Amino acid sequence: MAGRHLKTLFRAFHTRDELAFRRAALEIIEEEQAKQHHALARDLQKLLAVGGAVDTSSTVILPEPPKDREGEWPLAEVRAPDRLIEDLVLAPELANTLSELTEEVRRWPDLDAAGIPRRQKMLLQGPAGCGKTTAAEAIATELGRPLLLVRLDAVVSSYLGETASNLRRVLDYANQAQFVVLFDEFDSLGRSREDSSEHGEMKRVVTAFLQMIDTYKGPSLILAATNHPGLLDSALWRRFDEVLNFRLPTVHEVRRLLRLRLRSVPHRGVDIDKTASALKGLPHAATEKLAADARRMALLRGHTEVLPSDMTDAVAAVTSRPW
Repeated sequence: MAGRHLKTLFRAFHTRDELAFRRAALEIIEEEQAKQHHALARDLQKLLAVGGAVDTSSTVILPEPPKDREGEWPLAEVRAPDRLIEDLVLAPELANTLSELTEEVRRWPDLDAAGIPRRQKMLLQGPAGCGKTTAAEAIATELGRPLLLVRLDAVVSSYLGETASNLRRVLDYANQAQFVVLFDEFDSLGRSREDSSEHGEMKRVVTAFLQMIDTYKGPSLILAATNHPGLLDSALWRRFDEVLNFRLPTVHEVRRLLRLRLRSVPHRGVDIDKTASALKGLPHAATEKLAADARRMALLRGHTEVLPSDMTDAVAAVTSRPW
């Protein structure tokens, strides 16, 4: 590590100049990557992302995301992610794929130099509440990049031709820095052009998006998530470099997730196995809510730990609602 980087870090800390601090930190990360110290660079990127700053990939301040035609609603939202892949409980093969993907994105310059195509556009598909959005956040954290969440409610415009224009503006914005871009609930945008319920404008939007995603070669990683893959236009599938399949958790995975979410609070006497069995067939989101509900109940009831009664009541509430 160059001495000048240390001097800059200490000086920035003393003057509380966050931008200067991040410049120096990013230079250190790039230096370690150049030395093939990929594990250290990855850990430094994680720490930088978890620190909460929005612009983790550029030495300039990002402009505000583009807005709709009336200038009232932003077309996308920049978030500082704080999830890690190791905090997720996913199928082993999927977790491995996510880890491989993040390492590959860090090596894009090497792939470009070798003339090997990047895997840059991914489709995340599976039931609601099974971790697609959370996984996107974790990828962004691992890469030390801000998450750019596309607001499809603002992108899809009632003005003729404006939706395609909004999409173009979002992708142009994604060219300005190294983002992880997430099109959540993508089926609302990419519905099949054979769907008789869709009007001509949305069919033109699908065609325009196909062209945009085909030609996108910017610095950002593009992710699209859908709960309803059967609604997507067939031509969209081959535009994605990979399709990542998310599924409902097994009882074993529910147990792991429960232990992970309850590890910071005492919960003696709670039957984790019985609780996990009660959640069989429900998505990851149900387990997340169960753990949060049990902890909330314990706190509001004046308990110093989660008691079996708190967990029993939380299970009843979670299993009685639709998922």
